[in-house]
Amino acid sequence: MKQMTSRQKEIYDFLENFIEREGYSPSIREVAGHFSISAMGARDHLRALEKKGFIQSGNNTSRSFVINRSKDVEVLDIPILGHVAAGLPLMAQENLNGSVKLPSPLFTQTNLFALYVEGDSMINAGIFEGDLAVFHQQEQAENGQIVVAMVEEAVTLKRFYREKSRIRLQAENPEYSPIYASDIRILGRLVHLMRNYD
Repeated sequence: MKQMTSRQKEIYDFLENFIEREGYSPSIREVAGHFSISAMGARDHLRALEKKGFIQSGNNTSRSFVINRSKDVEVLDIPILGHVAAGLPLMAQENLNGSVKLPSPLFTQTNLFALYVEGDSMINAGIFEGDLAVFHQQEQAENGQIVVAMVEEAVTLKRFYREKSRIRLQAENPEYSPIYASDIRILGRLVHLMRNYD
């Protein structure tokens, strides 16, 4: 089964939530209105989801889409590599600490790894201590992206900004000052977050 694009994933989630709430699927016009796209654009996305096997259309009439709960969806086994500090940098723990299995349609990337979050410096970005953060392994980032980075042999989770003569790693909690450095190593970009409410 092919992977969804990020927009297809948004539409799939909207369909799933709408059906769970209302008991029937939204119309193409409702999908288009929710995402501020044309009805033709919404239809194209729905057709792509159907072609990839994530949804089914019963009879091409309005409100006939059904979520395909097939057990054939591929699962990714993502390694958990320890903890990352959302606060002051924490010494990296690169030993494998188990793995987490997640449906592959959640991701458009490969080369994924996960870290448990420690600290509270990213709470205004909705990232809390104990969350399991999934990253795409990469060495570059764009301004404003949330990254896991190594600074002087320690690993931290922050927003990345490249300034004129330095890098700024910005917290999402006003109680924490930015970390400034001329040389850091980006390990990955945040692409998914999991939280346990037990």
